Amino acid sequence: MIWDLLVRVFHWALAVFFLLAYSLAGSRLSLHVHVGYTVGLLVLFRIIWGVIGSDSARFANFLVTPQKSLRYLLEMVSGSSVHFLGHNPAGAAMIVALLSCLLATTLSGIALFALEGSGPLANTFVATWPGGLLANVHDLAADICLVLVILHVFGVFISSVFNKENLIKSMITGKKKIRSELS
Repeated sequence: MIWDLLVRVFHWALAVFFLLAYSLAGSRLSLHVHVGYTVGLLVLFRIIWGVIGSDSARFANFLVTPQKSLRYLLEMVSGSSVHFLGHNPAGAAMIVALLSCLLATTLSGIALFALEGSGPLANTFVATWPGGLLANVHDLAADICLVLVILHVFGVFISSVFNKENLIKSMITGKKKIRSELS
């Protein structure tokens, strides 16, 4: 057992709610806002769980430098990568990128909502920020998140092939085989 139930539920819930929020952009604003808040709460949960959660969920147990992530990718392509039971260095980098981008998307969306006099930042100094700039930041961050999601799915597929493991199944069951069981 590698990934606990909370990590797995978070992962799949975030996938569903992000794609729903993205698809609702520009229409059904009220539903988009509620789904966006859900994404924000999920990201907040993951940050907290990354500090106090299970061993494989804790950031301290899998985060590495960008150089180590790049080295891992090069080693994986060359067939000489080390097997990781939990998140590999490339996956760790993707987690940081996705959480950061989702946080930027959520916060800029909350700031946009404040311009309309709604949400937790209404009637604060945030409500005086330039709306056009906030909208551009929100849209760009959401688009970058979508690109990161696509890269994440591609990376899971490639990693599964190169490392001869089923990462999608692992994120459903929470279980992952150790290298000796993969042969």
